[in-house]
Amino acid sequence: MALTPSQRIALIKEISTRLSGENWSFIDLTLEEFGLPTQDSWGGNYDSYIIAMLKGVSDTSLIDLAQHCGFVFEGEVKPQGIDPPFWHSGMLRLFLSHLAAHRVEAAQLQSALLRYGISCFVAHNDIEPTAEWLVQIETALSTCDGLLALFHPKFHESQWTDQEIGFGMGRGVPILAVQYGQPPYGFVERFQAFAGTDKTPEVLAKEIFRALIKHKQTQRRMSEVAVSLFEQSSSFQEAKDRMTLVEEVGHWEPAFSLRLLGAAKNNGQVSAAFGVPERAAALVKKRTPDIYAAEQVKAKKGFDPDDEIPF
Repeated sequence: MALTPSQRIALIKEISTRLSGENWSFIDLTLEEFGLPTQDSWGGNYDSYIIAMLKGVSDTSLIDLAQHCGFVFEGEVKPQGIDPPFWHSGMLRLFLSHLAAHRVEAAQLQSALLRYGISCFVAHNDIEPTAEWLVQIETALSTCDGLLALFHPKFHESQWTDQEIGFGMGRGVPILAVQYGQPPYGFVERFQAFAGTDKTPEVLAKEIFRALIKHKQTQRRMSEVAVSLFEQSSSFQEAKDRMTLVEEVGHWEPAFSLRLLGAAKNNGQVSAAFGVPERAAALVKKRTPDIYAAEQVKAKKGFDPDDEIPF
């Protein structure tokens, strides 16, 4: 079936978004297994590489690869919306699977995770689903970056929670679990689990953030989110808190250094936050000493060359 130009663009964008969370070896392996081109050297990032490799490939190959990445089609191969309204723009997307009786805890955790740039979908499984509601849940499962299951007692008795986890496992997204008196079971036993009993949502949210920023499938996206949050800081305290998040970033790109320096110079809430510009400069110096040195040269024009400038 022939795709329209708009459908091809949507598929290429979606494949790039989903596949760019992997490393170079896995990206090339995936492309090669689908008979698609690869290159031994590349000067850009993951996204631009995947897009370049997908240009001109057949519609069938695009569809097959999109389905492999977990993209769901409806009707005559029409992609679902890439940006459903229930996700916060620019954040990592996390589906929360929970029992209806514990929707309050799920909502509290959802709120706490926003501070870390993690947007959660909380399915209200205490409502008898309509056809429209089921489509919304499926859309959330089809577009999430990961799934977090809240294992309370009787979790297994729900007619929805196991299906939600199975959907996530089928897509190959990271599965995390929180134990509230019910240990994960079956295939979920092998996934990372957090102890949730007696922990505040804020403490648990921080642990989940740290896990996602280290996970190989989400670390790149989570790193991008942390840097973006820092750039958008709207208060001194927010700048300090978000600088702490950036300091925990594992995956680092040279562009991050320039963005940190730009925020420290152009965002008044960052530049005037006590100690934050200095922390940003120290992190840039550690991560990309060449960029730090180049920016020092620019900043020192007209100053004593022995003075070190905290951008």
